[in-house]
Amino acid sequence: MDGNGRWAASRHLPRVMGHRAGVAAVRNIVRAAPELGLEFLTLYSFSSENWKRPKAEINDLMGLLRLYLRDDLDELHSNGVQIRVIGAKQQLDGDIIGLIEEAQNRTRDNAKLKLIIAFNYGGQDEIVEAARRIAEDVAAGKIAPAAVTRDVFTSYLATAGIPDPDLVIRTSGEQRLSNFLIWQTAYSEFVFTDALWPDFGKAELTAAIRDYQARDRRFGGLTTAAGGRS
Repeated sequence: MDGNGRWAASRHLPRVMGHRAGVAAVRNIVRAAPELGLEFLTLYSFSSENWKRPKAEINDLMGLLRLYLRDDLDELHSNGVQIRVIGAKQQLDGDIIGLIEEAQNRTRDNAKLKLIIAFNYGGQDEIVEAARRIAEDVAAGKIAPAAVTRDVFTSYLATAGIPDPDLVIRTSGEQRLSNFLIWQTAYSEFVFTDALWPDFGKAELTAAIRDYQARDRRFGGLTTAAGGRS
């Protein structure tokens, strides 16, 4: 969800106003997703590298997460949204961890939309953490080295139980993953849009999905004349 700062700068507003507009865009997209038939939606809201930003901006972002979880939880729950937050918890304040746990526990049985929020998340860190946990289980005799397959490795990731993304959308014209779901996006389709995140709404999401639907996903194979895969 890129472009909040540029959106604010283009309007001669402080960056925090861009982030607030970004939260409004989150609300719109989360409401639109089930209407468009989406079952899973992952939002990259704060990367493990974002700690390099000015402290005032970090505090603003943390405050917006608090606000979103407090003010929107009732609506999310009543609309059948299940919340799952992935990312490291060590650097987060205790009250934020409490809000995350409350949101996850309250919505755990909802099934209309699975909303995954990547917060303080980094794809490389996730892979390293999974490898460390596997090494510990191998050393403890819980699993044999030869038993470590791709499926087993996947089960150690923060996204265990969540299907790999079919489509990754990046706003603001940037064309890179920025450490987002490195393992999981091996065969994802990508849409890069010039729209800044606060301007990204249902119409833009619909256009991205239509773009995706027109693609030929081969997963390393070939498309046969009959339209199947080989």
